[in-house]
Amino acid sequence: MELLKQLREMTGAGMVDCKKALDEAAGDLNAAVEILRKKGIAKSAKRADRETSEGIVAVAVNSDATEGYAIEVNSETDFVARSDKFQEFVASALELVKTAKPADVDALLALEMNGLSVKDTLDTLSGVIGEKLAIKRLAVLSGATVAAYSHLGGRIGVLVAVDVAGKNEEALDVAMQVAAANPKYLVPAEVSTEEMAKEKEIYREQLVKEGKPEAMVEKILEGKMGKYYSEVCLMEQEFIKDDKKKVKDVLGGANVTAFVRFSL
Repeated sequence: MELLKQLREMTGAGMVDCKKALDEAAGDLNAAVEILRKKGIAKSAKRADRETSEGIVAVAVNSDATEGYAIEVNSETDFVARSDKFQEFVASALELVKTAKPADVDALLALEMNGLSVKDTLDTLSGVIGEKLAIKRLAVLSGATVAAYSHLGGRIGVLVAVDVAGKNEEALDVAMQVAAANPKYLVPAEVSTEEMAKEKEIYREQLVKEGKPEAMVEKILEGKMGKYYSEVCLMEQEFIKDDKKKVKDVLGGANVTAFVRFSL
């Protein structure tokens, strides 16, 4: 019974599966763990084509707020995403992102977690829980000040970096802005010439259909493109706490250098 208890604590597998594994392993605890792992991985492989549209986006910053970390881990159902085991895995994975700063998801999956690779740990957890699980993406963001903001219980996670130290409150305000307004770009200069041309063409056709004189079209287009930038570019957006100001006006002399927004 003591071995059975240990095996359950180590793997999270059910009582029946643990007893079968111990019988198969002739009482060898490590061999039983390996048997359960293989079963879990096999079960996980069978789920490869399932959709993982739920999960958690987790974010954090380091102690001096100069580096931020984000990870998105997916499950099939919200019920699993709210389970203790899933959330414990996400917390451990985020800590690895913080300490090891892997370049991408593949690099993270190859790291060690609790004596196994992150990939094997995730596959084993998938077998125990009974759903396909996946790490979708991760990010590490550095700056003079970095803020992290989690919204809707982990359905949206944001990191924002600014170029002046000590701007924690301003950076957090901008992170909330990013969560709410979902900008595509930081500044208008980042919008590609192709996208600009496409938008102008759409607006031009609309204006011609409205019967606007050709001489007025170009002038109206300038205004419409300004409106477009105010929707898709963070620094040009109306500030959510004061719509009489733009985001670029509320940073107290600082500039946003980068942002990350993960959303389920």
